[in-house]
Amino acid sequence: MTHFSKSEILNWQAFLELKMQNSKDRRLFDFYHAGTYHNETPLSEIDFVALDFETTGLDSEQNSIISIGLVPFTLQRIFCRKAKQWYLNPQDKLQENSIIIHGITHSDLQDAPDILLILGQLLDQLAGKVVVVHYRHIERDFLNHTLRLLINEGIVFPVIDTMQIEANLHRAKSQGLLNFFKPKRPHSIRLANSRERYNLPAYAPHDALTDAIATAELLQAQIKYHFSPDTAIKKLWV
Repeated sequence: MTHFSKSEILNWQAFLELKMQNSKDRRLFDFYHAGTYHNETPLSEIDFVALDFETTGLDSEQNSIISIGLVPFTLQRIFCRKAKQWYLNPQDKLQENSIIIHGITHSDLQDAPDILLILGQLLDQLAGKVVVVHYRHIERDFLNHTLRLLINEGIVFPVIDTMQIEANLHRAKSQGLLNFFKPKRPHSIRLANSRERYNLPAYAPHDALTDAIATAELLQAQIKYHFSPDTAIKKLWV
């Protein structure tokens, strides 16, 4: 079983309660009011929701969200029937290079709503659950910056980052005197490459809902191989 030490562990329960008290937007107030788990809660008792965004680029301050996919799950089961997906009207223009990556075109977004129209639904799906992403600087940063622009109030919430877990695992393996003399080969921690190490099936990338399901499966595998259902949530969330 693998443990990653942290010098400080944020009390997310208390932090979200403070955010609730200072929130002016009713949707955000309700989201924070749902709270979250105690730091010592074992992973086996947690309701997760895997979240993935497709965006017009990688800069949360210059680009915008065009597709959201999410799926609730536990360590034992992924609830595909409860999965949700939205296409959104972007705040900036679609670029040709991003269309090549995610395959979402102008015609796909022609009648897509503004994110504020689905914000209540999105936050309802996330409220009270632990959000799981593969690279938190997309989902958390983009949503925070988008809401700051549109309602003058950002958002913050705890996440489990499956990409960070892979990075930590490879860093831990490379430590030690014996490993110091071994040739270093970089390991890709992209979603598809990470899944391959656990013999998970290959999915077509860059679809928000498919990537959300892929992320849920990856976390289940990571916990099975490197942690325990009894591991406290504080070991993994950030």
